[in-house]
Amino acid sequence: MTYTLRGQEYEVVIEKKNNKNSYIRVKDDMKIYVSASRWSTKKDIERMLRENEKALEKMIDRKSFQLEKKKSFFYLGKAYDIIEVSIMDDIEIEGDKIYTPSIEKLEKWKTSQIKTIFKEHYLSQWDRFEEGEKIPQLKMRSMKTRWGVYNRKNHSVTLNTHLIEYSLEKLDYVIIHEFSHIVHFDHSKAFWQLVAKYCADYKQVRKELKE
Repeated sequence: MTYTLRGQEYEVVIEKKNNKNSYIRVKDDMKIYVSASRWSTKKDIERMLRENEKALEKMIDRKSFQLEKKKSFFYLGKAYDIIEVSIMDDIEIEGDKIYTPSIEKLEKWKTSQIKTIFKEHYLSQWDRFEEGEKIPQLKMRSMKTRWGVYNRKNHSVTLNTHLIEYSLEKLDYVIIHEFSHIVHFDHSKAFWQLVAKYCADYKQVRKELKE
């Protein structure tokens, strides 16, 4: 069956199982997968899709964004088309294109940029942070579920290297967020008040990071 959403048709793949509950997913092929009980009818599934249209739209938008990211090189909040030019020596950015001798060289350049930019902003945000006494050790690594982590035991902050794909405003917010955990090791009202002291529009930034 197919389902029309925002004027576009999507193929619906129905997987009937011994489930009491039904689930909706959107996969990389941009098809809507419905896991439903073996007694669910076509009308039941159509009704479920209608009742969950807003959530379904978000799933489709998120999946489209993820697929677009795989095709492009995201750097500081902007998407670039990758152009490989083997005779080049260095990375060059021009308009919406990034020129590189090879993908391997581009990845090394990206790693170098992460170290330089993250450290620079980490230190500048610490200079602003009046509540801190001793600067936490900075660590960087790829993480799937968190943008940053403050470790109280070894007094360190780990930043997600994928933040290089987003605007510097978002990097600064994550840094301030983790610094604020030095004072409030929770997400209490006092914690968010401290975050707001250094990042007044943190609610909007958080929302954009979740999209």
